[in-house]
Amino acid sequence: MTPVMQLKRKQDLLDVEEQQAARFQVYTERHFDKIEALNNLSSEQRFEMRVVANVLPFRINQYVIDELIDWSNVPQDPMFQLTFPQKGMLAEEDFDKMAATLKSGADKKEIQRVANEIRQRLNPHPAGQQLLNVPVLDEETLDGVQHKYQETVLFFPSQGQVCHSYCTFCFRWAQFIGDKELRFSAKEADQLHRYLVEHKSISDLLLTGGDPMVMKTRHLIAYLEPLLQPEFDHVQTIRIGTKSLTFWPQRYVTDEDADELIDLFARLVAAGKHVALMAHFNHWREMDTDMARSAIQRIKDAGVTIRTQAPLLNHINNDGDVWAKMWRMQVKLGLIPYYMFVERDTGAKRYFEIPLVRAWEVYRTAMQQVSGLGRTARGPSMSAGPGKVEIQGISEINGEKVFVLRFIQARNPDWVQRPFFARFDEKATWLEQLQPAFGEEKFFFQDEYDDMCKGKLNPRTS
Repeated sequence: MTPVMQLKRKQDLLDVEEQQAARFQVYTERHFDKIEALNNLSSEQRFEMRVVANVLPFRINQYVIDELIDWSNVPQDPMFQLTFPQKGMLAEEDFDKMAATLKSGADKKEIQRVANEIRQRLNPHPAGQQLLNVPVLDEETLDGVQHKYQETVLFFPSQGQVCHSYCTFCFRWAQFIGDKELRFSAKEADQLHRYLVEHKSISDLLLTGGDPMVMKTRHLIAYLEPLLQPEFDHVQTIRIGTKSLTFWPQRYVTDEDADELIDLFARLVAAGKHVALMAHFNHWREMDTDMARSAIQRIKDAGVTIRTQAPLLNHINNDGDVWAKMWRMQVKLGLIPYYMFVERDTGAKRYFEIPLVRAWEVYRTAMQQVSGLGRTARGPSMSAGPGKVEIQGISEINGEKVFVLRFIQARNPDWVQRPFFARFDEKATWLEQLQPAFGEEKFFFQDEYDDMCKGKLNPRTS
């Protein structure tokens, strides 16, 4: 970077700091009355949000309220839908039961009992996360680690089991409701490091949560700096899954340890590690603030790659034009579109889910509007129990209308890139709702996957 560019960069950062040196201020269900913008909503709307927020987690911060939500377009605004609870997120009978409980003046214990009863019907752990993904080291399960695919390990640092704000669609909602049995986390890095050393097939470490970027930089250093030692040379890539570029981009620009964080990234890159921020963007508006763009530039200047991913969601981005604009903007900013996901079969899925045929139509419409650099986004992809299944299209073969599917990633690497077919179903929203085409009784992977679920096969070495 030339001296002139450095000077301009410094001035840009100062301008952003002057405009948005806001203190991080967060609101939860207990603070609805303190969110001034909600005063423009009816008392009925505010009560409906409180009902849902007593079942599904709610957390928002002032940056999202002030910079991302168009309050003149509430409740339709996509950023409002992304962060604030909506009545349709619960089944009618569940909503009515919680509403009656609150109106009755029930105590906290009774409210929690009713909430837990409802939550158990919302599939809190989709895709066999606890059954198949948790590895073992020295005959002890590593509760803060998941190892679904042989080359990639997910790590849930204990300090990162929260987010700056919560997405209303999040498939990890169960981690934020106070039930320790539903929470993934690890208190210490030692077990993770020992597991990595003993498994040389692991090339990728993915820090996830919650959101690991809520952690102080000193914690990230404790987890990541040891990976610079020779015994971790096989760990080539460090990925960090985060929504912070949307919910608190100040983390990279004005937070007190932002410079230390950027320095950590730069040192990892200089040592030969590929560092990738797996950024969750659900709408182009999330990148359209000065603070977000400054954060993106600082991260890129450190040599970090930013890849983007998001689920396709009713009420938020169920529109090919929105995705096309988002992908074009990402390419312009130097980001790499990576995944379009199908909404997981958990939590508030009934509000956000979209039929698979519609998902494919949105993906295809968006792809038709972007250049080759934007067509790096794979999808629509279902992160199901057997693996990541991509809908490649809809076709007619021998007179039968079918979904054309393939594994992008799978519990058995031999399944990857192998096409298979499902009977066309205009209402299906998830893999388990599909039936094999051409009169087949089961999909090619089903018997082996069933054996994995029964513990007869190791899902990472079969």
